[in-house]
Amino acid sequence: MAKAGFIGLGNMGGPMAINLIKAGHQVAVFDLSEAACKQLSEAGATVAESAAAASEGADYVISMLPAGKHVAGTYLGDDGLLAKLDASTTVIDCSTIDAETSRKVGEAAADRGIGFMDCPVSGGVAAAAAGTLAFMCGGDAASFEKARVILADMGKNIFHAGPAGAGQVAKACNNMLLAIHMIGTCEALEMGARNGLDPKVLSDIMLASSGRNWSLEVYNPWPGVMENAPASKGYQPGFMVDLMVKDLGLAMEVAEGSGVDNAMGQLARRLYEGHQGGGNGQRDFSSILERLKAS
Repeated sequence: MAKAGFIGLGNMGGPMAINLIKAGHQVAVFDLSEAACKQLSEAGATVAESAAAASEGADYVISMLPAGKHVAGTYLGDDGLLAKLDASTTVIDCSTIDAETSRKVGEAAADRGIGFMDCPVSGGVAAAAAGTLAFMCGGDAASFEKARVILADMGKNIFHAGPAGAGQVAKACNNMLLAIHMIGTCEALEMGARNGLDPKVLSDIMLASSGRNWSLEVYNPWPGVMENAPASKGYQPGFMVDLMVKDLGLAMEVAEGSGVDNAMGQLARRLYEGHQGGGNGQRDFSSILERLKAS
């Protein structure tokens, strides 16, 4: 079993760290939240007083942080973690951030002979707790082989997307598409309902037809159609609207930087920003259905 330092114990990071403990790894954690640290301590982790202390002697340093500035601040510079680690450690950043920051951290790690992977995740809080996340990994092949050993204790689908930063690009592409087909699913269900169709029956029809998609199959946005979906639980996340708006912003950066005219992605971003502005930021992203119902 490995020794891991885990930095960032939010809604995603906390369950991920707990799964590492359940898998038998020795885990030291750091977070600014005392409550989060207490929860991990009760689960069997050692609570460190700093990110550096959590990373000391670790085979793996894993981070799940809010934004690129936090990742850069944690790893780069004379006081950053990369200046304190050696080549025996593999760094795995699971944050969803801009690809450019991941590339910079990857380059800095390579300069010091440290393996680095950007490994943003898909699946949401439920998958983090169940250990069934999908990891989209960017970095060199040798680092990926080391990383996948421990990633397998937190997820079930682990993909090597390419060099450093590729994981972030893959995540941006995926979540832009997720936003688009969720909105399209909501529009189709609302259109059917207004014309007298039962949303459950319409969902079954589309699932057996060419309109089939993940939002219909796994995450139906219509209340009561799917018992365990956030829509049937008052749109408790799940995956928050705030996070979808963040991810769509990252997708726009990727599109603009590569000259892609992503008109559908831009529209999805505007719709989710409008929904967020209506006080729905902390609700599940499938609650975009209510914006359509109000139209």
